[in-house]
Amino acid sequence: MKFHDLLIAAIGRSEIPLRFEPGAEDAVAKPITELIEAWLSAHMPDHPQTEFDRGRRAVVLDLLAELTGAADLPE
Repeated sequence: MKFHDLLIAAIGRSEIPLRFEPGAEDAVAKPITELIEAWLSAHMPDHPQTEFDRGRRAVVLDLLAELTGAADLPE
């Protein structure tokens, strides 16, 4: 499963009356995805010096890949 699909499903189950507007779920999901991407990127070390920072960078890169759809979510 991709993050985008999970987000669209959550939006579809919400109380927000978007079901009748074509593409509304994607329009709502886009700024949420951009916000999460910016938040994750802000927490990524630029030049990791320690093993902890290298691990943190690897986790952020994995999360960004899942967010953009380049990788599936873990089961």
